[in-house]
Amino acid sequence: MAGIYIHIPFCKQACHYCDFHFSTNQSYKSEMISGLCREIDLQRDYLSGEPIETIYFGGGTPSVLSNLELAQILEKISKTFPIVHSPEITLEANPDDLSKQTLENFKSLGINRLSIGIQSFQDEFLKFMNRAHNKEQSFKAVANAQEVGFDNISVDLIYGIPHPNHEPFLNDLNQLIDLQTSHISAYCLTIEPKTAFGKWVHQGKMQNPDENFAAEQFEILMSTFEKAGIEQYEISNFARNQQYSKHNTNYWKGVKYLGIGPGAHSYNGKARQYNIANNAIYLRELGKNNLSYEIENLTDTNIFNEYILTSIRTIWGLSINTLKKINLEYYKEIETEMAILIESEHLILKNDRISLSRQGKFLADEITAKLLVVENL
Repeated sequence: MAGIYIHIPFCKQACHYCDFHFSTNQSYKSEMISGLCREIDLQRDYLSGEPIETIYFGGGTPSVLSNLELAQILEKISKTFPIVHSPEITLEANPDDLSKQTLENFKSLGINRLSIGIQSFQDEFLKFMNRAHNKEQSFKAVANAQEVGFDNISVDLIYGIPHPNHEPFLNDLNQLIDLQTSHISAYCLTIEPKTAFGKWVHQGKMQNPDENFAAEQFEILMSTFEKAGIEQYEISNFARNQQYSKHNTNYWKGVKYLGIGPGAHSYNGKARQYNIANNAIYLRELGKNNLSYEIENLTDTNIFNEYILTSIRTIWGLSINTLKKINLEYYKEIETEMAILIESEHLILKNDRISLSRQGKFLADEITAKLLVVENL
C-alpha cells in the first residue's frame, strides 16, 4: 500500500505564522492544475505499482480549488495508479470556504475526510494570526460538514498563543470537544524566521512565545482530551474511537508515498525526493517534460534515525527488534542511553516496544536527539 500527497500552493492570504510553500497569486491556477497532472504522468512508476490507499490534498489551501479542478486531479490519479476500494481521501480546508454546496461537491468527488484549519475560536487570536475566517465561520463550517454527511472530520488547533492566562485556550478545548469531530491536530505556535511573526521578533516588535506557558497548555491539552476520551496517538494528534489519519499514520510507519506539486516530498523506501519549492521553475520544467527535484539516497544511518524520529512520537512506539534488524551496531551505541531514559521514566518499555512517557512527551525533541546516531564520514 502507498499514499499520494498533492501540494496545492495557493492561499487567499498569508498567515503570520506559516512558512509552508504557497502563493497568494492565483492567476495561474489552471496552469498549475495542468502541471500537477503532468507530474502525475511523469511519476507513474515511482511507487512501482503499489495500490494507493490514501490521497491527501494539502498546501497551501486546497479548498480554493473549484470542483472541476479537484475532479481533474482525482481523475488523473485514478487513471494512472491502482487505487484500493474506498481509499481515504483527505482535503485540507479553511472554514470560510466551506458552504454546504461546496461540501456536497467535495463529497460527490469521493473526498471522505476533511482537515479544517480552525486554529482558535478566539476572534482576537485569529486576527493576530491573520487568519481569513472568524469563529462563527468555524462553527458553521463543521456544522455544514456534519449535515452534509462527513463523519471523518479533523480540526487544527494552535496553542501557546501569548495571553495573560489560559482561559481562552480552555474555552477553545471545550468548544472542540462539543463539536464532536473525530480528530484533532494540535500544534504549538512556533516562530519561523521567514514569516511575519519571525520578522516582528527580529525587529523587537514581538516576543518569542513563552516556553513554560506553552508547556502548561500542552499539559492542559492532554489532560482535557484524556478526560473526554480523546486518544493522543501521536504527539500532536488526537482521535476519537481510533479514527486516526491513515495518511499521516503511514508516514510515521514508513509507508511509501508520492508527493506531487512544488515543495512536495516523496519517499520510496530507499530515497527521499524533494520537489523545488518555486512555482515558476516547477511549471517551466514540466513544460519541458522535466521534473525539478533533489534526491537524498538513504544510508543505514538515515534509515535507523528516521525510524526513531517517526516511531517514538506515536502510541505504537519503536520496536527494539526492528532497530536491531536495521543495524545492530547502531542499536548497541544507543542501548545505554535508552536504558537511562527508561530508568528516568522518560521512556516506557513494554515487551519489545519503547514509547514516550507522559513526562517524556514534554521533551520529545531532546529525547529523540539523544537516541540518534551520528554517521561516520
